[in-house]
Amino acid sequence: MNDELKAEDAGNERGCVDCHTMSCYRMEKRLPDACLSEVIGKEQLDEALDLYRGDGIDARIARAAAEVEGLYYGKLTRAEEIVAFARRIGAKRIGLATCVGLAGEARVFAKILEANGFEPFSALCKAGAVDKSQIGIAEELKITPGSHESLCNPVLQARVMNEQPTDLNVVIGLCVGHDSLFTKHSAAPVTTLIVKDRVLGHNPAAALYASGSYYKRLLEPGREL
Repeated sequence: MNDELKAEDAGNERGCVDCHTMSCYRMEKRLPDACLSEVIGKEQLDEALDLYRGDGIDARIARAAAEVEGLYYGKLTRAEEIVAFARRIGAKRIGLATCVGLAGEARVFAKILEANGFEPFSALCKAGAVDKSQIGIAEELKITPGSHESLCNPVLQARVMNEQPTDLNVVIGLCVGHDSLFTKHSAAPVTTLIVKDRVLGHNPAAALYASGSYYKRLLEPGREL
């Protein structure tokens, strides 16, 4: 047994991020003893697999996602992949849950959807126009204290889409946490077109790539954010 496998066989509490063999993908090496594929119960695995079989929505999503990946790996943009995915799950009406700061991008994507035969329906995060103070946000925590500043309303976004109803919802730059609420309350499946990162031009992975240089602060222990 090589040192790499020995280290991983010792086990850890952080799960798959500490694995370097990734044998679960191609099965070209022995699975480490601590691998989730080894320690997970057969019953739990079978329950998940049952969701991917048959004609239910989970099965349709799983097959559509695998088909898009297999056919277009490295060939399509994410916008195009969403179109291909939506078509394969039989979606017609597509909800766009967009941040006010990315309304322009949402308009472009709506045109893309229409060009491909879909019916886009959008809901802006500020829908309802309710001031943040109405849910107990202090003035000093507003971006511009002393002014009306509408709160983001992801629950309302999800509910108006549920009423349509939409067949698939697409997140376009919702804030961290607001995207969680939208996904929780959405009746339709949710995928993401744009992940918001105001500092990095909506490319949050850049901070990880530069964590050894420009963004060393990410690895500093004890930061209180």
